[in-house]
Amino acid sequence: MKFFKSLGRPTPRDAVAGLVTGLFSIPEGMAYASIGGFSPVLGLYSGIVPTTVGALTSRTVLMVTTLTSAIALSSQSVLSEAGLDPHDLGNVVTLTLMVGVVMLLFGLLRLGAAMSFVSNAVMTGFTTGIALQIIVGVLKDATGYDPHGHNKLVQIGDWLLHIGSWNPTSVLVTAITIAVWAATWVVPGLRPTATLLALLAVTALVTILHLKVELVGDIAQVPNSLPLPALPDLGAVPHLVLGAAAVALVALAQAAGIGAAVPNPDGSRTDINADFISQGLANAAGGFFQALPTGGSLSRTGVATGAGAGTRWAGVFAGLWLALIVVLAGKYTELIPMPVIGGLILIVGAELILGRLPDIRLVLRTSPLPATAMIVTFLATTQLPLQQAIIIGAVLSLLLFCVRVARQGHLIRLVPGDTPGRWRIAEVPDRIGPREVVVLDYSGTSFFAELNRINQDWPRTDDAHGATLILIIRTLPDVPSSTLVKALHQHARHLQDNGATLALAGIQPSLRRLLDHTGTTAVIGEHNLYPAQGDLFAPLDQALHDAQTRIRTSGP
Repeated sequence: MKFFKSLGRPTPRDAVAGLVTGLFSIPEGMAYASIGGFSPVLGLYSGIVPTTVGALTSRTVLMVTTLTSAIALSSQSVLSEAGLDPHDLGNVVTLTLMVGVVMLLFGLLRLGAAMSFVSNAVMTGFTTGIALQIIVGVLKDATGYDPHGHNKLVQIGDWLLHIGSWNPTSVLVTAITIAVWAATWVVPGLRPTATLLALLAVTALVTILHLKVELVGDIAQVPNSLPLPALPDLGAVPHLVLGAAAVALVALAQAAGIGAAVPNPDGSRTDINADFISQGLANAAGGFFQALPTGGSLSRTGVATGAGAGTRWAGVFAGLWLALIVVLAGKYTELIPMPVIGGLILIVGAELILGRLPDIRLVLRTSPLPATAMIVTFLATTQLPLQQAIIIGAVLSLLLFCVRVARQGHLIRLVPGDTPGRWRIAEVPDRIGPREVVVLDYSGTSFFAELNRINQDWPRTDDAHGATLILIIRTLPDVPSSTLVKALHQHARHLQDNGATLALAGIQPSLRRLLDHTGTTAVIGEHNLYPAQGDLFAPLDQALHDAQTRIRTSGP
């Protein structure tokens, strides 16, 4: 009962937004399934059960869960790499269910934060490569010529070199589709339905003029019925374990930003882990009803919100409307010309590339390292199986993160100001002199590469007899770090060997426990540890006072 109360009440605007989204799912769902080498019918089915279940369970209430271009291409790549036929329904069902299981595990283990480690540079290269794959994947439908080559860039070159082999009628239908879409898109009120209107108008034109082009009915029969239950092929499971994880990562990465881009109308908070679970449930349910793997779709969510969606019921209506359309008019979708679908997908690919141009320029202007990561990811996406490109992108994201962390750590020197309790920043000295008190502030995460870099900036203490080095440590995480302890241990010993003292100011209880447990407290000296207090600079002031007193009382 509590679950149903949380759903809220549907509104007429939700019903209308659901109808627009459901209608939009016809051309886009069939198109995405087609570019992945699947039956277009599966693209229709992917917008029924997964969309309904996703809408009912998602914490991002307006998110529409359905098939996307990247998921379709990733799924095709995974099945092909595993040597499995993408036209075998058992293989498709198995992959969809396994993707759902991976998503559920990600959500239950609360791994949503992992998505934040995927850098903008890597995602830009990946999505741009996906856009190119989308375009290359429909060149045959759009022009009648199937390009050849070992990677997508070569295939584009082959396609251009064989312009004389293009089918004039297919090219004409594709051009008309793009023109009708553009003419409709410039009208603000018609923009959300531009794709649907172009599909209907050009399909009617081809039917009336009896133009000889390939139709959906030539490659698949669309029954006037809901998808029948289907069972997985358990023999395919061992071959799809890694591939299912790769497809799930693509889907989750695409959906991760929807919560921030489309906030909940009621002001409630989104939860990326709960959304992962929702998408897992959508795939687990959809897999048994002939759906391809699905995930949160930013484009379909944009269509829903643009049409007036205000609650999660818009997504529920989208699935229900599409089911009703399939039952009443499924056979009519066989009349849709493949060049029309090709033209609409070319538009989608072009929009993806144009939408990424600002990010591409930003990455290129940032620094050579992110630019290299973006280019490598793009080339991997266009030349390797997508699951391998995903792994390469993940590794590059991790490397970029490590480099950023290593660069974040730094030492700065604090010098007492003109009035008590005031400090100013100065350069870290090259060396510490006898009976001198030097205060250094360390900001970082105790990452090993970061500490190696800081050790290079550590001042020399060969002539520091009677001196005190006060190190402020305030921003360390709770995760124990043997690298940090080893560094503190070595510096304390080196200072003691030269007759100097290391004092730590502002240490947190977690660090103090770590120092006690590892014996480092005994090396530094318990009296040289100054715990953090409510007053940020109180431990530092006390450490400075003790150091100055020690120097005055120790004699010359």
